[in-house]
Amino acid sequence: MFKREMKINFKSYIIWTSVLIGLFLIVFLVYPSIINSENMEMIDEMIKIFPEEILKAFNMDISSIDTAFGWLKTEGFIFVLLITGIYSGILGSNILVKEESDKTIEYLNSVPVTRKSIVLNKIFCGFFYIILMIVTIGIFNFIGLSLSGEFDVKSYILLSMTPLFTSVVIFTLCLFLSTFAHKTKKTFGISLGIVFASYFLNVISEMGESTEFLKYLSIFTLADIRNVIINASINPVMIVLTIVISGILIALTMIRYEKKELL
Repeated sequence: MFKREMKINFKSYIIWTSVLIGLFLIVFLVYPSIINSENMEMIDEMIKIFPEEILKAFNMDISSIDTAFGWLKTEGFIFVLLITGIYSGILGSNILVKEESDKTIEYLNSVPVTRKSIVLNKIFCGFFYIILMIVTIGIFNFIGLSLSGEFDVKSYILLSMTPLFTSVVIFTLCLFLSTFAHKTKKTFGISLGIVFASYFLNVISEMGESTEFLKYLSIFTLADIRNVIINASINPVMIVLTIVISGILIALTMIRYEKKELL
């Protein structure tokens, strides 16, 4: 069962990972020629025009973009969070319900496998590919940064781990929501909506004190990138929250799937 899931979902892993690798490959090839003394003066002047709230939303108030690592700490990891989040959301929303959508649930019902086993194997497969994607991107960017110049290795390693917190929660949330549907077409839009709405809430929460409460409604708060950049440490609370929320969602998924009428 697990090998079957690994084979089925391998192609999507390759596609989404290649998208991120392609993006960062362009950055590492082009960035050194863009960031020179003359261009940096122009960029600094342009940045001064933006409101402080906008700079804070992209971490530009605590990190300069005069190096490739500086760009990664600002816009770069936003792309990582979004793309890994989208991938995790789509994977979570499809990996379970596609058996009904593709009519392969009849095959699974004909073999000696329980519904609990089906859910667990799909969760293990999802976690494996999410972790593999984050590790692959992390290694690629580490090599790119090493060739580009000096950077803080500890901060980079910690930053590379942060997408795992958001991705796991997005995956388990979309997995749970998929148990209420029978077609992948319905779950696809929901997964994208969750990712973009969550990111939007996170950005708005950085705009001022009046909107700060919105961060508690955003899954991307778990990444806590600003804390990692400033203190070079991961808040243990975020790790605990990720485990607890994911654990609850997995339990709810298994309970719901046991009672679900499969097509």
